[in-house]
Amino acid sequence: MKTVRSKSDIVKMLLNQNIDEKNEEELLDMLVDNPIAVDVDKLEESRMTFGDKVADKLTEIAGSWNFIIGFSLFLIIWIIVNGVILIKAIDPYPFILLNLVLSCIAALQAPIIMMSQNRQAKKDSLRNQNDYKVDLKSELILEELHDKMDLILERQEKIEKMLKK
Repeated sequence: MKTVRSKSDIVKMLLNQNIDEKNEEELLDMLVDNPIAVDVDKLEESRMTFGDKVADKLTEIAGSWNFIIGFSLFLIIWIIVNGVILIKAIDPYPFILLNLVLSCIAALQAPIIMMSQNRQAKKDSLRNQNDYKVDLKSELILEELHDKMDLILERQEKIEKMLKK
């Protein structure tokens, strides 16, 4: 015994919630008739503010090996210059000025990187929502094609029976 489901039954089943008829029709139209796939990267790029772009660039730079190597060289040079080369050092051992500079950099860098990560998380959420809509639409179309194939097979059986008579 086969169970025939309508698109609305499938949508309700997939969303696990009751939908009123108006919203159901809008959802069905959106899923079946309209293209729903979007390029999340382009959409998010068009919404980026100057601050977002700066945060992304800083995160890109600060998270690279070039930055780590360059900053390590800066620290080594600072220590050598102020600890060995200069007789009257600008920042003698225990390098209090260097500690202050590093603390200030960390205090500014951490929230900027977190802003970039939060924006990336929102972008990932948009991508997941888009993927869900595309998957739902694909499932509806496959179910509709399955129903059409069942109908074709049913009609073909009728035609075969008529031809045998």
